[in-house]
Order: sequence, then C-alpha cells, then structure tokens
Amino acid sequence: MSERLTGPISTYRIQLTPDFGFAEVAALAPYLRELGVSHVYLSPILQAVPESRHGYDVTDHSRIRAEFGGIEGLRALSAALAEHGLGIVVDIVPNHMTVPVPESGNAPLWSVLKDGQASPYAPWFDIEWVGGKVNMPVLGDDTEPVADGGVLRYHDHEFPLPDTHYRLVDWRRGPGYRRFFDVSSLIGLRVEDPEVFDATHRLILELVAEGVVDGLRVDHPDGLAEPRGYLARLRAASGVWTVAEKILVGSERLPADWDCDGTTGYDVLNRITRLFVDPAGAGPLLELFVKHTGMPHDYATVVGQSKREVLDLFFAAEVDRLHAVVGSDRETLVELLAAMPVYRAYAVPGEPVPAESAAIVEAAGRAAAARLPEGAPVAEVVDRVLRGPAEAVTRFQQTCGPVMAKGVEDTALYRWYPLACLNEVGGEPDHFDGAVEGFHAFAREMSPTSMTTLSTHDTKRSEDVRARLAVLSELPEEWAAAVGEWSSKVSFDPVLDYLAWQNLMAAWPIGPDRFFDYLFKAAREAKTSISWAAPDPAYEAGIRDFVTRAIDGCGASVAEFAARIEPYARSNSLSQKLLQLMLPGVPDLYWGNEITDFSLVDPDNRRPVDFALRRRMLAGQAGTPWDEAKLLVTTQALNLRRRLDPAAPYVPLEAGEHAVAFARGEQAVTVVTRLPAGLARRGGWGSETVTLPPGAWRDLLTGAEHTGRIPLAHLLSAHPVALLERE
Repeated sequence: MSERLTGPISTYRIQLTPDFGFAEVAALAPYLRELGVSHVYLSPILQAVPESRHGYDVTDHSRIRAEFGGIEGLRALSAALAEHGLGIVVDIVPNHMTVPVPESGNAPLWSVLKDGQASPYAPWFDIEWVGGKVNMPVLGDDTEPVADGGVLRYHDHEFPLPDTHYRLVDWRRGPGYRRFFDVSSLIGLRVEDPEVFDATHRLILELVAEGVVDGLRVDHPDGLAEPRGYLARLRAASGVWTVAEKILVGSERLPADWDCDGTTGYDVLNRITRLFVDPAGAGPLLELFVKHTGMPHDYATVVGQSKREVLDLFFAAEVDRLHAVVGSDRETLVELLAAMPVYRAYAVPGEPVPAESAAIVEAAGRAAAARLPEGAPVAEVVDRVLRGPAEAVTRFQQTCGPVMAKGVEDTALYRWYPLACLNEVGGEPDHFDGAVEGFHAFAREMSPTSMTTLSTHDTKRSEDVRARLAVLSELPEEWAAAVGEWSSKVSFDPVLDYLAWQNLMAAWPIGPDRFFDYLFKAAREAKTSISWAAPDPAYEAGIRDFVTRAIDGCGASVAEFAARIEPYARSNSLSQKLLQLMLPGVPDLYWGNEITDFSLVDPDNRRPVDFALRRRMLAGQAGTPWDEAKLLVTTQALNLRRRLDPAAPYVPLEAGEHAVAFARGEQAVTVVTRLPAGLARRGGWGSETVTLPPGAWRDLLTGAEHTGRIPLAHLLSAHPVALLERE
C-alpha cells in the first residue's frame, strides 16, 4: 500500500471516556482548528471493558467502542473534523487484550477457556500450557467456586464448565500467560502470528484504507515478540505515519531498522526538562533529600534494589518460564535481568547479534557477576539469551521491559526523588546536566517526523508541575527552609513526606481528595510500607491524616511559596512549551495543556478538561496572566508550524547562559529563557544580545519588528520567550 500522506503537522491528544466520546470531540473541531493543530490523536477506540476510563483493556478487535458512538460515530467524527481540515491519529494496542470480570466479556478468551488448545483462538494468546491447562490467578479467600447455570462462578468471576482447560490459582501467583507488566488482567497477544495480526488489525486497517484514520500510535511495542517485524508488517499494511511508544534511556536511540516515523516523545520531554534544571542545585538538593528520607545518595543502588524486589514480588512466574528455556542458573538469570539498563536489547533469533545489543547484555552480565558468587555461569547465561534457542532469546527480551517498568518507573522513581521533575518516564533523576550545547547537539539530530511531547496520559507530573519543580534547583536554600518549616509542623513517614511536600507545592492549589489519591498511589508504588499486594489500613489512615494536617496547617505557607516562585515557574512553563512546539518533529499537545495544568500521575491527569473556559479564552475573554500567555504561545506556535517546512533544519544561535535560541531554516527563530531565578539574581540580561539571521523578523507574540543584533532585554521585555517569523 502506498503512503497516503507524510504525516501530521501537530496532534492534540484526547482521552476518550464513556462520558466524552466521538460526538463531544466533533464539537471541538472549530476550536482545535483555531488552536492550530492538524490532527486529533485519540486514545484507543476499539471495544474495551464498558466502564474503562482509558481503553487499553480491549475486549473485541472487530468493533469500535459502543460507549464512544460506535463505527458510525467515528465516521461522523471524521467528517466533522475534515470540514475543518483536521485528521485523526489513533492509539492501537497490539500487545494485549483484557481478562475481564466476568471473563465471558472477552469472546476469544472465553473460547480458549472453554476449549483449550482446540479453540481456534488458542494461537491468539501467549499461554504456557501445563498439562493442557492455563493458570488463572483469581482465588483470594476461603470462598469456594460454585457451579451455576453451566458456568463456574467465583465472586464476580465467571468460567465455562466443565473446567477442563483452565486451573484457578491464588491471585498472588503469576498467571499461565504473558501479561502486560505485572497486570494479570491483561493477557499477551501473539501478533507475530500473521493470522493473529490480521484478525486483530483488520478493522483499524479498514479505517485507514477508508480515509478515516491518518496515523497510528503503537502502544508498548517492547512487549512484542519481535517489534521490528511487527512494525514492518504494520507499515506495509497501513502506509501511514506511525510512531512507537518506545522509552529511550540516556544515550539510547530508536533502532534504525524500525519501520516507523519515530517515538512518542519521552526522549524529547526529558531533554527539555533538564534544560531548565540548574546543575548547581544537584548537591544541595541531594543532601536535603537524604536528610529528610534517609535514602541512599546513590540512585543506581536504589534501582538495583528495586528491580530485584519486583523480580521477587511479581515476576516469579515469568522468571520460571524464562529459566525453563534458558537453563543454567536461576539466580544468575535474575541478576542479569536486574542489571539490564534499558527496556530491551533487540537480539532477534536466527540473526547475527548486533554489536550494540551484545554490548548492552554483556555489560549487564559484568554488573551481575559483581553480585554473584565466584564461578557463577554468567557468560553462559549471557550467551544463551543472545544466541540460544529462539524462545530463550525472545522471552528474555520480553521480560526486560516489565522489570524496567515496574522496577524503575513504578518503584525506584517513587523512592529516590531529590528533584521530582526529573523522575519522568525514561528519565534519569541523578542527571542534572542540562547544558545548552548538549541540547543543541541533540536537537540537530531530531527527526522531523518523530513526535515530541511535554505531557501525556502516562507522565508522572504535568509539564507545569515540572516547571515549578525545576525552579527548586535554582533556590535550594529557600526550598530547604520552607520544607523545614512544614516538616516541623506535620510529619508522617520520612520516605514519603518529602515527595509529598514537593508535589503539594508544585500542584497547588490541590484539594485533599486529589492529594490523598496521589500520595496513596505513590506509597503503594514505592512499596516501602504498603503496596498494591500488601495493603495496611492503619498506614492508609495515616496518609489521610497527613494530607488533612498538611493542607490545613501548611496550605497558606505552601500557597505563598508557590506564588513567590511563580514568575520563574511561568518563565519555565512558557519556555519549555515554545521549545517543544518549535523543535523538529511533530508536537503533541495533551488535552487541556494549551493553558496551565497542574495534574499529577494518572488518574489525576485524566480528569475532564474545561473546554468551555478554553474556548472563551481563545475567543478573547481574559484569564489568568499565565493562562493567557501560555495560550498565546501555543496558538501562535501551532499556527506557525502550519506555515513552516517540517524539514527546516535546526540552526543554533548564540544567546548566552540564560537563553536558548535557534532558527528553523530561514523561516522562524525561537528564543526562550532558562534558569530565570539565576538571571534575576544577576540583575537581568545586561548587555547580552542575540543576532538574528539576515532579514526582517516579526515577533508573533508582540507584533514587534526586529533585525540584526537585538538586546535580549528588549526582545524579551514583554514575555520570557520570543517567536519570530521572517517577513
């Protein structure tokens, strides 16, 4: 199939829910067109659990979700958007389906539970058949399953009778199938099988061929048996712009042989965030963190400990299954998994191992050997997972990602947080090195087709929360004094309190229910006192009491601190937004973030958006100064992107320590402020200048005209950012 278009210019992510479906999105079409985006980017649209608020729990690949309006509602949405020059990008979920409650809600799975390996759907699922049965982890108390009307019931669970093809086991045991991370309610699909690929993608590909869908976002490709092969098959079948939710760590880059247009942008998000963090604050903030929490100075120590803990707590079944095909020593295998520094190393069975892949796994082997008894068969295990039986190579690759996700994203990042804006998906919280030169080097290599982002449905904190937190790196003494004051009045658990103070300030104003929900989740993810699997009602009551006392007793002081740093946070907010929108790539705007949004991790960041407010502001009604400025920056940049050549090169411009400036070819210039508190301390811009490329330039934010060498004090007098277009 030939490629229909080169891809979106920009996208606007919408979180569809049973309360906000296709008709509600269609009503936004005039607003989104005026905002400046080219495509609406929809969360998953296939039929999921009816009450699902996210849609990743797919139950039926042959239907568009009824709660959103079904396929006719989607076609109507496509037509409504097309009237305003807008297209649709959709989020697809190839890695898994849901195990619903009752289980009869997933017809292919029900067939497998009923008929076992004889089911025509048995090839769909990545199941470990033991004695012809699959373990289903649902049992949790002394209640016995009961036969009722031809089915076996256990609380709300439902299974076919006779129970020949499945085995009910304790809910804490790993299931007899590959799952999404440690979520037993999501069962892995075998899309490497061409028939499974065709069956699970038929409807989406029909919508692409029909012109309803213009682009695809692929959820969690690292969970698949062979991501490269999957993406090649998808591209051949669809021919449209496609990005992959690939989490890159450090200097890691997207595999060059993946047939897609780029990532969903976490790599860019983390680079931008670090640009606004003052490395001089690293030492003081680390000491403050250790003082308040008692945690180690070394992040790597916490990561290693966290990964070994989750391997023991959650992944025994996965390790057992992997060990059965790798052989050798189980402890060595566990240590090798814990030492892997990335989500996947991309060895493919039957192919020569890429040198980079071998280097990653061999380095992990050396790290593992340092913790193992002398003589442990490390080299043997490394060789088996790189060059051994096909299942050993594939299973190791598929296990690394869940261990990284649960050990780092969902454990270590909740334990080690000297500056929580760095604790993002794919982030490195011990790296404060946001040098301008390094940023320019990164930006010069950015793809014009890869997605860029600042906030998503999965970020730990919204972009404006991170903008406030970044200021703390410039004011560590003032922050230490404030936290000292608050902690002297209200305390609960040292390993949680300091995270609470950072997020209470950065998300302010926030009510007790939202703040409790965040802290409760953070405590369960950290797993230092409670976890999802080990609740403690007394500890949970303690969190609730802490939240009440913190807001009642310290809320006024927290509000005062947030107000005091607002000029700097606002500068960071506008600067990072303009950078993201003007860098090479396809900028994605997470719904609502065209003005300020102070959301924390999901489900907080999936709350309804007040579009009526945003429409009024876009029509000219006044809002807060910060909101007005962010909306101005967003609309002007997005609309300029419609006029800008996507391939326009990134050209750095010299602008000193406190500014980042670059041109996009000969069409546009972006100038933003960084480290604004330090800039204020030194007395402002002084005599610093930026030299514009030849020609006459107009600032789209102020209307002012400029040429040649411009004092930064003049250029940035109205806003901390400037967006210039050649006249």
